[in-house]
Amino acid sequence: MNSFLILTFLFSVGSVTGWGIEVIYRRFVSQKHWVNPGFLTGPWLPLYGFSLCILYLLADIEPRLSAFPDRAKKIVLFLLMAAAITALEFTVGKVMLTVEHVRLWDYTKCFGNIQGIICPQYSFYWMVLSALYYFFVHPSILDALRWLSQNLAFSFAIGFFYGILVIDFAYSAQLMRKMRKYADEHKIVIRLEALREEINYHLQQRKPKFFLSLKTDRPFTELLEEYCKKLQQRAAKRLESEKKRSK
Repeated sequence: MNSFLILTFLFSVGSVTGWGIEVIYRRFVSQKHWVNPGFLTGPWLPLYGFSLCILYLLADIEPRLSAFPDRAKKIVLFLLMAAAITALEFTVGKVMLTVEHVRLWDYTKCFGNIQGIICPQYSFYWMVLSALYYFFVHPSILDALRWLSQNLAFSFAIGFFYGILVIDFAYSAQLMRKMRKYADEHKIVIRLEALREEINYHLQQRKPKFFLSLKTDRPFTELLEEYCKKLQQRAAKRLESEKKRSK
């Protein structure tokens, strides 16, 4: 089957599945409430889509690890997978910080973090997910690809997925441009999750939106202004507490 079709299929599956993993993780582990993760509106996270493509491609290099003992091959393979996804995570996070001045996730409180973008804890999670993929998902992926090769008419669904994704990306890019402009003017970095919580705070009179969590009835710049003021207030409080401790 065409390699391009394989990767586009894997990207779509990984984006949707990864979104589901993030939603459950944030609900029951990190944020303790339902959150639509990422900067896109729909149920997909491109980072996981690219990650699944990486895992699929790297799973085939195990026979080439002949320099390692049989028992060590899989460990080396999982380390390579985790390193590749961590590198992807750092690239995406760094580009968003440098170009858009938006922090999509924040690992600054995690041990050994690098610029709050990557850290050993989440690299370990990537290694665990890589092992789970190899043992439990990869065989099913191969079966799905064989089925897809025999039912190419299903590829229209993949095209439909990308059509909706492009529309979603265009809509989300408009919001990102507003954030970048505001961040440039005020010399700040916008933490996406903190901004989303700020918007939800102002929507307490009605149920906050899940898929359109950054959409408000007020001008978006007003919400950014209030978000910036809260950042300044928190910074002032931290400075004041540090002065009190130093006395």
